[in-house]
Amino acid sequence: MSEELSLNINIKEPRWDQGTFMGRAKHFFMVTDPRNVLLSSETLEDARVIMENYRAGVVKPGLTEDELWRAKYIYDSAFHPDTGEKMFVIGRMSAQVPMNMSITGSMLTFYRTTPAVVFWQWVNQSFNAVVNYTNRSGDAPMTVNQLGAAYISATTGAVVTALGLKSLATRLPPIMSRFVPFAAVAAANCINIPFMRQRELKYGIPVMDENGNRLGESPNAAKQAIIQVVVSRIGMAVPAMAIPPVIMNALEKRAFMKRFPILNAPIQVGLVGLCLVFATPLCCALFPQKSSMSVSGLEADLQERIRQTSPNTSTVYFNKGL
Repeated sequence: MSEELSLNINIKEPRWDQGTFMGRAKHFFMVTDPRNVLLSSETLEDARVIMENYRAGVVKPGLTEDELWRAKYIYDSAFHPDTGEKMFVIGRMSAQVPMNMSITGSMLTFYRTTPAVVFWQWVNQSFNAVVNYTNRSGDAPMTVNQLGAAYISATTGAVVTALGLKSLATRLPPIMSRFVPFAAVAAANCINIPFMRQRELKYGIPVMDENGNRLGESPNAAKQAIIQVVVSRIGMAVPAMAIPPVIMNALEKRAFMKRFPILNAPIQVGLVGLCLVFATPLCCALFPQKSSMSVSGLEADLQERIRQTSPNTSTVYFNKGL
């Protein structure tokens, strides 16, 4: 008879050490695995039940440690870490590679005309808005009006930025104009993410002590979280939007590409996908998901409250979002 699984496995934390880049990379390769998008609702529900039962001290008969960790990563890929709600499918990090390879590939292919730039930047920023809202930090809901205003501000700002950069590109060499979509995406991320998470900047995100006890909400923690996410997102875009243009610029001079120009889009999308498979988890791993900051970096009133309620706490922790 097999030995029953221990209840001492800490499934609140990732399987690998999050204090190292390699540990975080292994974690995010699991969370962003595109195959997770294809999992059925029944599989997701089974993973949720296994997780909730294990937390309650109930172990499914015959469950192994590897199966428990597999259930955890299925759960983490589909359910929000703060609210526990199932996330909208295209907003999950596991959807990043298939969605971004299609959108980014199209942006890099159709960059020459203004209508194409506007359309694909709008598609990209609409997708980003969904991702940014889905992966926000904290558990406070946004009203429909707040969400609508954030979406309009984010997408409008991003599209205007893209058009401005495109007008500048007319005075640049052809190879440089290929990098306009990347510059636009980088600039747009600096606009889109703060707009879609503006509620956090105004009211703060939950901060906890090392034991997970909630100490309050901090806008300063939200600023640090959003900056880290912006850096990670721009990093994700660098390989996917910088490497394919160089390759395509060389390929388009070849006879077979001139003979079969229809191959341009699928080759571009394939190159972007190859880059994103690695760039997405590696750039998510640049910063710990459970970020931290010194109590001295928090707002004065929150510092005072923590000194009174938890005098031994010198560092607070928070979910930075993705």
